Amino acid sequence: MSNIKYILGSFGDPDEMMHGIEKLQENNIKIYDVYTPMPIHGIEAKLGVKRSRLDVLAFFCGLTGTASAFALIYLTSVVDWRHNIGGKPALALPDFIPIMFELTVLFCAFSLVGAYYASTHLFPGRAPRVMDLRATDDRFIIAIDAKQNIEHSKIDGLLKDAGALEVKYNERKYVSYE
Repeated sequence: MSNIKYILGSFGDPDEMMHGIEKLQENNIKIYDVYTPMPIHGIEAKLGVKRSRLDVLAFFCGLTGTASAFALIYLTSVVDWRHNIGGKPALALPDFIPIMFELTVLFCAFSLVGAYYASTHLFPGRAPRVMDLRATDDRFIIAIDAKQNIEHSKIDGLLKDAGALEVKYNERKYVSYE
């Protein structure tokens, strides 16, 4: 059994890379991932990437922030330290709105940052891992899992026909900056 884990096709142009994705998909070759130095619109749909569910998380974290703010204000100003200030009612909802808004935004922001780090494995202090260092500079990389796709020579030919500048066989899972 070979040690090759990934086949990497390196492209110099995003249009050639998109053509390479089409050729691989026409031949039923599963693409592991695509690494690009800039965002490419429409690539998620072409690769079949599912829609992010961060908006649902943001909504529920915002609700949690609003409920926490209301509970904190209600318990402190109505239950524990009730004061009669100028004849106003103890439960003056319009006075609570700014604080509820601020805690909604705070809970939502912190939870989304945490969810982003958890989903992408980009925790602070951890060295980034990429397949090919040139993918952060000027190359567009298509990574294909070599274990799932046995016909390496066919994949090599398809990538070169699509305009790949280089086809590499990666023996390790990631290349580190270290």
